[in-house]
Amino acid sequence: MIGVVVPVHNEEDHLEACLRALTMAATHPALGGEAVRVVIVLDACDDGSAAIAQCHAPERITCLTIAARNVGEARRAGAQHLLAQQARWLAFTDADSRVAPDWLVAQLALRADAVCGLVTVEDWSPQPPHVAVRFAARYRREEGHRHVHGANLGVCSHAYRRAGGFLPHPVSEDVALIEALQAINAHIAWSTLPQVTTSARARGRLAGGFADHLATLAALREGETLLP
Repeated sequence: MIGVVVPVHNEEDHLEACLRALTMAATHPALGGEAVRVVIVLDACDDGSAAIAQCHAPERITCLTIAARNVGEARRAGAQHLLAQQARWLAFTDADSRVAPDWLVAQLALRADAVCGLVTVEDWSPQPPHVAVRFAARYRREEGHRHVHGANLGVCSHAYRRAGGFLPHPVSEDVALIEALQAINAHIAWSTLPQVTTSARARGRLAGGFADHLATLAALREGETLLP
């Protein structure tokens, strides 16, 4: 069985599109009918996110409710639920993102212990015009890149357990997991093949996330560079 984890904190504006995309990925014919279970981790939601999630296929989608306000804890809770159901592969995305129909197929085809994919921003309108240019100039859209996105991440269950899984970090929980996987010499594929489209919203759900990265790009002075 393949598992997918989506942490959610007040994502009623994006969750429907996210779940529709996941349904297409979960039913891709190249998966050969293998079961895919999606866990929506509702973390301190007080909007309509739960109602949206509950409208989707109950045989495929499970909702967990926590009150951690912590994306690392949310991903960890979802992963633990799926591991208890014997998932062999754990895929992770975000509620403001839409995975490609072949997203899971592409991750599995790489035959790696873990897969780090890229993200594409479809609509830059929430940001100042220069942010898209600055983002593109700093983003390696090539095989062997070293970008880590919780919105486009996959790991086999065995490697996830060996690395200790997600830690309850409120930010950079994805980077911490990849560093732990590197520490055990896991085979990590840094690939352009698994595709995910994400939002460029100006106000994110957590400090230090993708929205804050874009805000940093927006605030850079001409000629200034980001530290690695």
